[in-house]
Amino acid sequence: MERGVVELNREFISRGLISHIISNGGQLTKKISADRGFHHKLDVSTKNPFTFLIRVLQLKQLIREIKPDIIHVRSRYPAWITWFANKDFNIPLVTTVHGMNSISKYSQIMTKGDKVICVSEVIQKYVLDAYKFDATKSVVIQRGVDMHLFDTKSISKIFTQEFIDQFGLDNRFIITSVGRISWIKDYETFIKAIALCRKQIPNLTGLIVGGARKDKLNYLESLKQLAANEGVADCIHFTGSQHNVTEIYALSNIVVNSTIKMGNIGRTIIEALAMNTPVIATSYEGLNNVINNGINGYLVKTQDVNELSERILLLHKKNIQETRSSIPHCFTLEHMVDSTIKVYKECLCLT
Repeated sequence: MERGVVELNREFISRGLISHIISNGGQLTKKISADRGFHHKLDVSTKNPFTFLIRVLQLKQLIREIKPDIIHVRSRYPAWITWFANKDFNIPLVTTVHGMNSISKYSQIMTKGDKVICVSEVIQKYVLDAYKFDATKSVVIQRGVDMHLFDTKSISKIFTQEFIDQFGLDNRFIITSVGRISWIKDYETFIKAIALCRKQIPNLTGLIVGGARKDKLNYLESLKQLAANEGVADCIHFTGSQHNVTEIYALSNIVVNSTIKMGNIGRTIIEALAMNTPVIATSYEGLNNVINNGINGYLVKTQDVNELSERILLLHKKNIQETRSSIPHCFTLEHMVDSTIKVYKECLCLT
């Protein structure tokens, strides 16, 4: 279950829609019911070809029971199951393409929707060039951030102080990177840049905020070893997954997103800016950049340790205090929900 799905569920219901979520479960499923949505547990994620047909039949039964007007899928394997299950119903199908997956028949399923939502202009161009489908089916809807939740007025002072005490963050210059433990986040560059900057910022502390799946635990250990080899094991904290990320953005002096793919349109970027924290992020050719150099942060080249460290030092001197006003409206949750509902209406030929 993704946080973005939980937010959409809540906002759909607030606008008078009925929302059903089908997923393999997770910690966030309770929020679906709390927000008056309906959650149906079905394994639509395990890529086992021997149980594929069974899950298609199970999904068919759910569709008969729910009788949806629209089906919206957000990942490739669920899209395949849905594609076959929906053949008997021919319900309008919407897909959301989140990233630039490998060009293949497997990935092509995400272009089979009646409408294809892409989360950036770059991704839209990528899938249109790769699969040559009808361009009028595609629309860009940026991933939106809840500006009411990510607001300095809503932070918990109790959690903030407990977090500061837990990791010894008093009087520290804090640089944070948020995201699951994965090679695509390029935490190696983050760790090496912290090591370079510590020489000029003695009170520097780095936070890596994100959980590691069981299959990523060895990778997590390799990152900890890298921190030790770089001499910064004492000032880089791996906090694990955190629910109160809003407060962590607020207490950070800089947020870094050094991801290898399109860092500066990720949710963490907008969330940090909403908390008036400047951001250093990687970019991508053709991307509609959110970061404006020197205004709300800096863009850096992918895997460029020296440039990242230089930009950290620049922001340390510059001390930017206000970034919230730099966020374009198209990156807000309100815009994302309104645009998504508009897509649904177009599929249903509604005005």
